[in-house]
Amino acid sequence: MEREPERANADGSRRVMAGVPGRLLIVGAVALMAALAFLLGRTTSTQSAPSPTRSPTPTATTSPTVSEIFQQVGPSVVVIRTDDAIGTGVIAADNGTILTANHVIAGAKAITVIFADGTKAQARVASADPDQDIALLTPASLPEILVPAVLGGGAEVGAPVVAIGNPLGLTFSVSSGVVSGLNRASKSDGGDLEGLIQFDASVNPGSSGGPLLDARGLVIGIVVSIADPGKDEAFAGIAFAVPIGTALSGGDGDGDGNGPQI
Repeated sequence: MEREPERANADGSRRVMAGVPGRLLIVGAVALMAALAFLLGRTTSTQSAPSPTRSPTPTATTSPTVSEIFQQVGPSVVVIRTDDAIGTGVIAADNGTILTANHVIAGAKAITVIFADGTKAQARVASADPDQDIALLTPASLPEILVPAVLGGGAEVGAPVVAIGNPLGLTFSVSSGVVSGLNRASKSDGGDLEGLIQFDASVNPGSSGGPLLDARGLVIGIVVSIADPGKDEAFAGIAFAVPIGTALSGGDGDGDGNGPQI
């Protein structure tokens, strides 16, 4: 038989504690219910809260490097040789039409174009606009792989630009800089040119007719002249290009500047 727990009286004698097991059961039940309630509440709270996730890291939109632009557009650039002179052109269409500066080919008896892969071809003048110093050439033959440049885009002061050309006969040279000004004018042997893009990427004689590219590699202008305060046809940090919209459709503008065609 189970014995009831005993407790000492004040006089030292022992007495039995009746009903203690029942009270212990009640206390235990209350404690168990409290524990269950705590666990249920914890589970409910955990399930209703969204699981923590790492926020997506924003992807920075980066422009191509000068090297990448050169790799992209370089195959579209050509060397133009006329008699003893050298200039630059850029393939502007899928049929191989070449866009260049008019003074590069003006009065030439023979025009030879050399594509980036070394292919040589004779070319004829398809059209010319001396007032804008722009000409279009049609090659007699084309390379196996033809890579036209992408034309378009506008110039903004301070925006980066890249020029590709054949300065002083150093074929397929690349330089970079920024747009220094817009709507400039340049006086040259062929006449006054207006509405030009001023830029500071290095160009020299032989660069004329080459593409001026924006940060995405789009042709935004055709190089035509430099400022020449020393009268030695050396680059002085100021060059000019006909905007591509003007080169394709004509236009005019105001500005200032002075330099020879190159």
